[in-house]
Amino acid sequence: MARKTSVKIARTPVKKTATKKSVATKSAATGKGSSPAVGKSKKETVLALLRRKTGASIEEMTKATGWQAHSVRGFLAGTVKKKLGLELETKTDAKGGRRYFLKAA
Repeated sequence: MARKTSVKIARTPVKKTATKKSVATKSAATGKGSSPAVGKSKKETVLALLRRKTGASIEEMTKATGWQAHSVRGFLAGTVKKKLGLELETKTDAKGGRRYFLKAA
């Protein structure tokens, strides 16, 4: 029977990357970043867009949050409709685009 031998591999130290704080500071200093307002979450931003009289399109929500279109649609279905239990209403505008609204209770 063959004997198993163990070989120890030396680990190299991992170089630390930028921390969240330094990234946030850099984006705040340069004015770049996708956060809509300080202290306002992306969830609150999308809900505010949906509460407007004109509603919101997928494109408007992607610009406001920095999310991709499929992520916005997933948020609408999973969070808005299922978790929060809010009713969404959709309408087609004059240009043929779809607009989303929160149904008035």
